[in-house]
Amino acid sequence: MIRHLSRIRLTAFRNYTAAALDLDSRHVVLTGPNGAGKTNLLEAISVLSPGRGLRGASFETLQAHGSDIGWAVAATIETDDGPADIGTGAAPDGGRRVRINGANARSIEAMSDYLRVLWLTPAMDGLFSGPAGDRRRFLDRLVTTLIPSHSAAVGDYEKAMRQRNRLLEDHGDTAWLSAIEAQMAELGASVHLARTDSLSHLQSLIGQSLDDASFPAAHLALTPLLDEGAEPAASTALESVLAESWRLSRGRDRAAGRTLMGPHRVDLEVTYAQKGMPAALGSTGEQKALLIGLILAHARLVRLRTDITPFLLLDEIAAHLDPDRRRALFSALDGLGTQCFLTGTDRLLFEALGARAQLLTVRDGRLLHD
Repeated sequence: MIRHLSRIRLTAFRNYTAAALDLDSRHVVLTGPNGAGKTNLLEAISVLSPGRGLRGASFETLQAHGSDIGWAVAATIETDDGPADIGTGAAPDGGRRVRINGANARSIEAMSDYLRVLWLTPAMDGLFSGPAGDRRRFLDRLVTTLIPSHSAAVGDYEKAMRQRNRLLEDHGDTAWLSAIEAQMAELGASVHLARTDSLSHLQSLIGQSLDDASFPAAHLALTPLLDEGAEPAASTALESVLAESWRLSRGRDRAAGRTLMGPHRVDLEVTYAQKGMPAALGSTGEQKALLIGLILAHARLVRLRTDITPFLLLDEIAAHLDPDRRRALFSALDGLGTQCFLTGTDRLLFEALGARAQLLTVRDGRLLHD
């Protein structure tokens, strides 16, 4: 059986006052005019996973305008062990709470026991030529689908780093500064090793299918973590090196007003493998195809390593693909054995899916089966 969402319910989420959607296991195609709520529905599904969803928005901004009811998203997921009910929604502190099968979840990451989620949006089209921060966030999203706790580790590392920056600016207590740097080192080592391990497995999988891929293959690498010297492979050794590096760089970082070395400065380097050129130098179409190929490969990796194939949320995915590439995409999605959600303004772009998809029209925050 294909793991799939059989029911989605939204309350006071973006432009949806209330909505309910019943589905079978086929792909879901959402069409309608711009601003109707297609991407909002994808975002609702994306927050059923660790992190802040496909827009990276703070949770208080998800609230429907003018509503005094807290936002909520709930879904029923059909699994081999039977249906599971998962819901998340606004919490009083501005964050969110999670319930699974009617009970409060032990953690946000508990949702990942039932579903993993990956997405592509038009905002990611310039990923390879844009700022390094966008590529780090993209990489961390990939890692989180493999290691659900990774998102929280990244957030905790960045919080600790901001504390260090404030202490440096205020010439704070040296002992407290050392304690913060030790915390940063533990979190930073965890973040970096999770990234390198995930990339290693992903690159290995990409290499196995390099010659028969329907989409361009990527060669992936991280820029050096440390200013100089080799990176220790063991977590405890890397923690020690990081803590010592930050201790020695306090004067430089104080003058700069920020921490100049660490996982927050690492960049993801992507090369178009078949052409041996940086992805950023490819055409717009080549970059789009390369990004699609990367997401498809990672979905296969998640399936292999977790036994859960991620749901794919593909916003406006077909608009810039020629008919042959669209057919190749739809065939690749079928091969994953998962439920994919695709959006577009023109239904003709999805004709090649035929009966493999269920079609819905989105209009002013309303979902209509065709």
